[in-house]
Amino acid sequence: MAATDATTKFGNTDFRPVPQPPDFHPEVLVPAHDGLRFWQFMIAGSIAGSVEHMAMFPVDTVKTHMQAMVSCPIKSVGIRHALQSILKADGVLGLYRGIGAMGLGAGPAHAVYFSVYEVCKKFFSGGNPSNSAAHAASGVCATVASDAVFTPMDLVKQRLQLNNSPYRGVLDCARTVLKEEGFRAFYASYRTTVTMNAPFTAVHFAAYEAAKRALMDVSPESVNDEGWVVHSTAGVVAGALAAAVTTPLDVVKTQLQCQGVCGCDRFKTGSIRDVIGTIVKKDGYRGLMRGWTPRMLFHAPAAAICWSTYEAAKSFFQELNSSSSSSSCCAFLVTGIWDCYLNLGNIRQPDEKW
Repeated sequence: MAATDATTKFGNTDFRPVPQPPDFHPEVLVPAHDGLRFWQFMIAGSIAGSVEHMAMFPVDTVKTHMQAMVSCPIKSVGIRHALQSILKADGVLGLYRGIGAMGLGAGPAHAVYFSVYEVCKKFFSGGNPSNSAAHAASGVCATVASDAVFTPMDLVKQRLQLNNSPYRGVLDCARTVLKEEGFRAFYASYRTTVTMNAPFTAVHFAAYEAAKRALMDVSPESVNDEGWVVHSTAGVVAGALAAAVTTPLDVVKTQLQCQGVCGCDRFKTGSIRDVIGTIVKKDGYRGLMRGWTPRMLFHAPAAAICWSTYEAAKSFFQELNSSSSSSSCCAFLVTGIWDCYLNLGNIRQPDEKW
């Protein structure tokens, strides 16, 4: 009897499901992160990093020259003096000494940099695109990983950039350092580099994401049509701000990587405190800001170039993923990039000291 009453009660036609609107979704649909795979982030980052550093390499050479001359000898060195000194000694080609080392290091390092950043951003943000703390933390994780790849090549690059560099090329520099100073010399500045790049990257990524959102809010209707303008402008703001904040540590890094070369001081320890103390004793606190102008002039447009190229590469892969020729295009890209790296490794021009 009780069963009959219950059946009658819940069989009442008044208890009918309420129809839902056509756009109602009972579950939250979370799309794949930017629709890209891990290897696609790596290739996009590799292309972006290589284009960025190749385009701005002469400015980086001027900055290195200014910072390394702090101790050999101490005197006021401006951008004009540094540029004239480089051109007088080696001509225009002197601005590109060490570009082979940059080419070998920038691609792999930025591949690690951007792929780790994207993975960490997805993990830390929890799907919230406005989480600046997640962007900053992701940037720190990315720089720790990428600096482990790039630091040895950065040392080779900076030693080749110095006037009257004793090395004939990338391979000669690497062999000489390994033979005379040991493997640890390649990572003499790693702690300083990470200490510098951690706040640099945190400020850079947080400022970039914030500037990009602000620009999109100002003109949301033109974002799709002028996306490159948004990425470039946000990159300029982020690069300039991050460069200004971290210049003192960049001076320390240059001193550690160039120590013992072309008259530069050799430090008893690789501690940041020891190097800072030496610089301040010889040149005052202004010595810690050597090269800040070319550093900002480097990072502002470099960040714009890097982010624009990176976002363009991501857009390419998003289109590629929707086509049927994904595998063939992927093989072509990977083969081409690998061939470029092999060719860069064979660069050796004794007379021009690249």
